[in-house]
Amino acid sequence: MPYTSDSPKRRESNEQLRARIPGWGADLDPKDRPSVPQEKSEPTGAHWNFPERQPEIWPRERSIEHRFLTPVFGTSAPPKGLSGVMRRYAYARYSEARAAHWLILLAADRVDAIESHLVSFVTLRPDNPITETGVLSEFSHRPISSRFGKGRVDLNHTWIDPLLVAGPWVIAGGLAVAAIRRVRR
Repeated sequence: MPYTSDSPKRRESNEQLRARIPGWGADLDPKDRPSVPQEKSEPTGAHWNFPERQPEIWPRERSIEHRFLTPVFGTSAPPKGLSGVMRRYAYARYSEARAAHWLILLAADRVDAIESHLVSFVTLRPDNPITETGVLSEFSHRPISSRFGKGRVDLNHTWIDPLLVAGPWVIAGGLAVAAIRRVRR
């Protein structure tokens, strides 16, 4: 059973595993293991048999590999919007061992970033890409001497950074201008 202080029970004995898997148990003999003198077989020190469970305020994503949630889980960013739907789908449909699970979660992160940018436009303090990306400090804090001769690895992608940072904003602005022109006609 997972999340207990007990050691997990194996389904097969050492002999069964050794017969089924070539080379299994090569380190069972202590004289064949160089780390034996440093190993300590002390009890875990856990004062519980099963940890106290954190209350689940809203339905959390659950891995299909486990029967229940871990006893402690993060609550700082509850799933919301389309990105939350994508995250729930990834956990409900795919195992964590599948690439599709992680690709959907990566896409959900990007969708969450876009959702957050769009939500910022309807607030009193919308995102400001000029100050929030730190691009102004590039011009005020020794831009040339801090870049060259220091072995910085980010020089390889310096040419594409303005396109990746400003590109979506320029495209969004162009689409907004085109939409306004179309509405005026």
